[in-house]
Amino acid sequence: MEFKRIVVTGMGALTPLGNTVDEYWNGLINGVSGAAPITLFDASKFRTRFACEVKNFDPTQFLDKKEARKVDRFTQFALVASDQAVKDAGLTKENMNPDRIGVVLGSGIGGLITFQHEVMDFAKGDGTPRFNPFFIPKMILDIAAGQISMRHNLRGPNYSVVSACASSTNAMIDAINLIRLGKADIIVTGGSEAVISEAGVGGFNAMKAMSERNDDPTTASRPYDKDRDGFVMGEGAGVLIFEELEHAKKRGARIYCEVIGGGATADAHHITAPHPEGLGAKNVMIEAMKDAGIQPTDVDYINTHGTSTPLGDIAETKAILEVFGAHAYELNISSTKSMTGHCLGAAGVIEAIACIKSVIHNIVPPTINHFTDDPELDPKLNFTFNKAQERTINVALSNTFGFGGHNACVIVKKYS
Repeated sequence: MEFKRIVVTGMGALTPLGNTVDEYWNGLINGVSGAAPITLFDASKFRTRFACEVKNFDPTQFLDKKEARKVDRFTQFALVASDQAVKDAGLTKENMNPDRIGVVLGSGIGGLITFQHEVMDFAKGDGTPRFNPFFIPKMILDIAAGQISMRHNLRGPNYSVVSACASSTNAMIDAINLIRLGKADIIVTGGSEAVISEAGVGGFNAMKAMSERNDDPTTASRPYDKDRDGFVMGEGAGVLIFEELEHAKKRGARIYCEVIGGGATADAHHITAPHPEGLGAKNVMIEAMKDAGIQPTDVDYINTHGTSTPLGDIAETKAILEVFGAHAYELNISSTKSMTGHCLGAAGVIEAIACIKSVIHNIVPPTINHFTDDPELDPKLNFTFNKAQERTINVALSNTFGFGGHNACVIVKKYS
């Protein structure tokens, strides 16, 4: 069976490095850290008091004030990023069939901020249930996809995907398959997350998953560094327009790159820890390359999951060495989470955008905050430490892994 080819024709992003795709990309290639003391709540009593927040974001600049109040922060992010992507793709009422355009969006947690506020307000009362009538519609994870479809009148397949930190990559894989199978011509896809709150930070602190480097937040996210001590929480959204190639050509769309495949596997090992030998990570890269019809030697750049956790970085590196063999030393590898922090369910699409831009511009964004080599990591691997590197990038691969042992991988290629 010959699959339909899929291209990217639009991009949108809200990230800790900037509130557009170009601002985000400039931050990446210049090695900017998005980490700073938390401003969204009083974190003075928390073990971690910093995060990678989206900065200078006022939803009323993009949404009607009444409309903005009816949606959680993660949905606000998704709507703004989708507006950017739809505009970037040049989609208009005149050139699109709304019945053939769908929305598949990922989020790891959804409206946690709304849930926290409503429950805390109830707990402060006398037991009389006084809940906001928008409590449930604001909180539920699928609402961002629904809101995007209503905002742009998109009547094709519409749903959300959740697989923890792999959510938006799994959403993109579903988007690929819907277009391949002829269920839609275009899918608006990606993910959004906004859980920098008392519940979010406190919960991850209780798991001892996050860095506690409060004395130096900007260097706290240290993938592949010997002294890494956990991830830095991020937030944001990324939205991509995936479009069937002939449809894109027919309407004269600008084409950024081709999306050639994806894969999904499970570790079947532990609720939070990765498989120590990177088994699931190894299998997902093999599956993605098989789906894309390429060989390991075709890959030029891997944007790793690279969260800056002691176990995760080692397991993923082992997987890369096993899958790519000698070619692993010819690759560029980097973790852009060193700059954005870990945007959880939005991480996959935000990092896929980094891969797309790297393919377009032939620049590998760096892994910043490297100070001390880890003796458990092969020093011959090119982790692109501290400074962006120029090289020809025809194929880029993006890994994302989630609690529960979920692994997802998507591959993009120069369009020709």
